[in-house]
Amino acid sequence: MLMLDADKILNSISFSTLVDELAAMHREPIGLVDEMLMESTDNNNSVSHFFIRTGWQPEKAVGAKVITIFPRNNQKQEWPSIQAVYILFEGVNGTPIACLDGTALTWVKTASDSALGSRLLSRENIESMLMIGAGQMAPHLVSAHCEARPSLKQVHVWNRTNDKAQNLCASLADKYPQISFTAVTEIEASARKADLICSAIGSTEPIVRGEWLKPGTHVDLIGAYTADMREADDECLRRGSLFVDARETTIHHIGELMIPLASGVISEADVLADFSDLCQQRHPGRQSADEITVFKNGGGGHLDLMCARILHQNCQAS
Repeated sequence: MLMLDADKILNSISFSTLVDELAAMHREPIGLVDEMLMESTDNNNSVSHFFIRTGWQPEKAVGAKVITIFPRNNQKQEWPSIQAVYILFEGVNGTPIACLDGTALTWVKTASDSALGSRLLSRENIESMLMIGAGQMAPHLVSAHCEARPSLKQVHVWNRTNDKAQNLCASLADKYPQISFTAVTEIEASARKADLICSAIGSTEPIVRGEWLKPGTHVDLIGAYTADMREADDECLRRGSLFVDARETTIHHIGELMIPLASGVISEADVLADFSDLCQQRHPGRQSADEITVFKNGGGGHLDLMCARILHQNCQAS
């Protein structure tokens, strides 16, 4: 059985290649998905989660990611807040063929998911990006977006604690010297100028305001993953054309869509397409330069499975 540690996952394949392969896999049926989510609240009202996500593409592969999400680790800074392990099985006979560092797989999968969304939905000539959040996902998200849209010239980073935003900018500046990276303290001013807004902050109160969005903006929403979480307000969803990575894992599972659906702000019909629709050309995606596109990156066991398959095949071939 192949063992893929974090270093191998993060350095063996480019985001450009991952996005290419992810798009190709969405031209096939995504297969079966299921998940289990448990939560526990400690004496300080910190809520931790135990999460299992599965995917099965019959005759191709089957896999499961087992995840712990302990937000209090951010205060202790001893361990990552999200940790995981992934097991990949052969699809014909069920033989385990790979064990992957699930945390690194999550970073790579999530960033590739958002980068594919940008490639399909953002304007090709975008120049400015606002990254909301400077946590563990942020450097991978920025890297993936920069590879998906090499026209980017300026990236602003906003975080609740500005020193983390400054540290992220310093590390990214070495990797992408052609891009200007700036830590900002005023989120609204940067959002109003951004061609691409990427949000990765776990929040139950919206942080992205629809009134800030200029024509042509692409909004990439990542941080909400439970039924009570959301990052974009109602006006953002009203103004934007809505897209998701997979209807099966977003519409009735994540507060970003569940809450405005329940209040009547949007309907299921307002979700225009998912990756299968876009990659199989059942929907054209962006239809004008002024269109505001809003993409919900919900993840899902099928995406973990697809990325695990891509990484496994890449490492087998190398």
